[in-house]
Amino acid sequence: MIKIISLTTLSLFILRNAYAAEAGMPQLDPTYWASQVFWLTLIFSAIYFLIAKIFVPKIKGNIDARESQIRKDINEANSLKEEADKKLKEYNKIIDEAKLEAKKLISEGRKKINEDIQLKKEQIEKDIQKETLSATKEIEKFKINSLKKINIISEEIVSDIIKDIFKEDLNKSSIKATVSEVMKERRN
Repeated sequence: MIKIISLTTLSLFILRNAYAAEAGMPQLDPTYWASQVFWLTLIFSAIYFLIAKIFVPKIKGNIDARESQIRKDINEANSLKEEADKKLKEYNKIIDEAKLEAKKLISEGRKKINEDIQLKKEQIEKDIQKETLSATKEIEKFKINSLKKINIISEEIVSDIIKDIFKEDLNKSSIKATVSEVMKERRN
């Protein structure tokens, strides 16, 4: 930059006769060029100093701070991601353990229910056998009582029929013996 300024100043001194100097433009008059170069150099040096020493370091500091914050945020995000992955693995492990426990409980429950059902089934079968035996005994009693009643009814009917046909009563023991023989033959 210094080369450009010195080159411009040198070329201005060489070209003393500028086109517009006679027309009334004082900035093109070579007599004022020294002061113009001085102020030009002073202003550009001040601007260069402000930019180089104040603005650029502040901007660079902001960029560095932002970059540092971004790195910090990225590192924090990575650590949080790793922690979340660990928590997810723990969660999945807990869920798998809970599923296994549930399957185990269900299996034990089924086993217990099947045992209870089997016990109840056996108890019911015993009860049914008892009831069947009881019913069989009752049927046998009913059968025996029925046969006795049939014998009595048959004896009365035979006695009435003989009375109606022959007009006289027969001996009850002979009627009883005859009915008993007929019943034995029918049973066999």
